Amino acid sequence: MPEDIAGSEQMLANWNQNIQERAARYQEMATRVQGMTISERSQDGSIEILVGSNGILQNLVINESASGKRMSEVSGEIMKLLQRAQSRIPELLQEAMAETIGTQDETANVLFNEAKKNFPAPPAEEPTRTPYDRNEINFRVEDDAPPPPRPTPPPPPRRRPPSDDDDDFGGESVLS
Repeated sequence: MPEDIAGSEQMLANWNQNIQERAARYQEMATRVQGMTISERSQDGSIEILVGSNGILQNLVINESASGKRMSEVSGEIMKLLQRAQSRIPELLQEAMAETIGTQDETANVLFNEAKKNFPAPPAEEPTRTPYDRNEINFRVEDDAPPPPRPTPPPPPRRRPPSDDDDDFGGESVLS
């Protein structure tokens, strides 16, 4: 019986050591992921963002060169950059997992799949087009255009002035 106890104690010691090593690897992964940031910059360099590994915007820089753009363009570009940065989070998470806990770990795969669900790839970018592209007529109303003038109401109908005709009964009935 002492041999069985010694074997059981060794098995528990190994199991405990494996749990501690695994916890240390998870802690290392968490530390790496927390320190990760992702930066994105617009093509013209007028807007820069920095996103944390949790997907939250940490910094936004709008350079003076953006002052000539319409605000709807600037806000749209910010949102595109944010989504593009967030879509890179699963990739960075997978790299951190591969370096610490491995990609075969069931918990790691759950975390990775959750990150892919929360931060999907951005939609494909459409080529930038101008309203003056060939073979295209633009019927859209621009945001900055003044509203069209209101149509003037038609004048009220003109009343005939009262006349002194004999057939005018002064507004009273003929039968009275």
